[in-house]
Amino acid sequence: MGMWASLDAMWEMPAEKRIFGAVLLFSWTVYLWETFLAQRQRRIYKTTTHVPPELGQIMDSETFEKSRLYQLDKSTFSFWSGLYSEIEGTLILLFGGIPYLWRLSGRFCGYAGFGSEYEITQSLVFLLLATLFSALTGLPWSLYNTFVIEEKHGFNQQTLGFFMKDAIKKFIVTQCILLPVSSLLLYIIKIGGDYFFIYAWLFTLVVSLVLVTIYADYIAPLFDKFTPLPEGKLKEEIEVMAKSIDFPLTKVYVVEGSKRSSHSNAYFYGFFKNKRIVLFDTLLEEYSVLNKDIQEDSGMEPHNGEEGEDEEIKAKVKSKKQGCKNEEVLAVLGHELGHWKLGHTVKNIIISQMNSFLCFFLFAVLIGRKELFAAFGFYDSQPTLIGLLIIFQFIFSPYNEVLSFCLTVLSRRFEFQADAFAKKLGKAKDLYSALIKLNKDNLGFPVSDWLFSMWHYSHPPLLERLQALKSIKQD
Repeated sequence: MGMWASLDAMWEMPAEKRIFGAVLLFSWTVYLWETFLAQRQRRIYKTTTHVPPELGQIMDSETFEKSRLYQLDKSTFSFWSGLYSEIEGTLILLFGGIPYLWRLSGRFCGYAGFGSEYEITQSLVFLLLATLFSALTGLPWSLYNTFVIEEKHGFNQQTLGFFMKDAIKKFIVTQCILLPVSSLLLYIIKIGGDYFFIYAWLFTLVVSLVLVTIYADYIAPLFDKFTPLPEGKLKEEIEVMAKSIDFPLTKVYVVEGSKRSSHSNAYFYGFFKNKRIVLFDTLLEEYSVLNKDIQEDSGMEPHNGEEGEDEEIKAKVKSKKQGCKNEEVLAVLGHELGHWKLGHTVKNIIISQMNSFLCFFLFAVLIGRKELFAAFGFYDSQPTLIGLLIIFQFIFSPYNEVLSFCLTVLSRRFEFQADAFAKKLGKAKDLYSALIKLNKDNLGFPVSDWLFSMWHYSHPPLLERLQALKSIKQD
């Protein structure tokens, strides 16, 4: 009876109170659901202390234990950082943090001689202050994650100076993109008339295409060093494979990811006939700084394939070696190029643009509703930026959760298809061993709770991918 009474009471409240209550309730529901899933996965980290029989061939017990402890530490960290974020977000809403920051931005504009009619200027000051607040409150968490957790488990390669310089650079680059783009978007919404949502959507489409085009050439090099992959067997084989599937490859780069972390990766980018492949140095056995360090420690010259080296030293290096052999790197690239050949990249762009258009259309429908603004403490004014924030971040949150889950399911499907594509190229055996190596290098834990993995994993669990490749290998 009490529950129905409280629901009735909620319906009798003014519309803005109902909206505010629903937003807070949904936010905490999602938080509790995520925490419930994380606890299920945490139980697996705690109780699975021995390598399960089906993983006997794949993982030795030392690596298994290392990855178990790493994932346990990460899950403890995400519990506390998640709790902090949820409480911080709730307090900002309850104590009117958003209207307060808007008034503060107005005051700063006033000092500079801009009155309340300069709404776009005030919006930019608001964005600058909001992102500064978020960067400062996120900094202690980021420091702890990098210098305690990643350091303890042997992944962090950064010094504190490098980290801080990097954080400041990131903040400045973000502002250089965010502020001009936001001011233009707000201007388009202001002057766009009845069909402003079409122009706003087209503008964000153009911006995202421009950013994808310039990111790797102009933005990424501000943070990491990119060098062309030297001529040699690996480069030739990559070019041959790209040609065999009509991938319009123009350049292959190696990025010095090892200055930051020993995690590894590979990706491609570019439009139309101008595609580039980027390999992390940590992915390549020949380039990995870690391997060079080991070789120097063991008094070896960097390995050039000479015979007659001490077998014991070779074994020691091999056991600690990071990265993949050339054939395995090619298999990983075969998988990545599969995403291109099978149209996954284009499909993802189309889905995200359809979603973006739908969101702008709904925004156009809702922006005139004064009670949405009143719910968040804006009684006298309805600034466009605040409307974007309220509608995209709070009102759309149930839709965003559902969409995110659907995209996760689709992503796993794409991963299986890309694995099968690499197999068609004759790379099943090498991809099989590469996946095991990458899992070991990145200390991935190969056992997962079915509900947690279904909700969160954009890639299928290791064992499922290996089983699919095995059945493929036996075909």
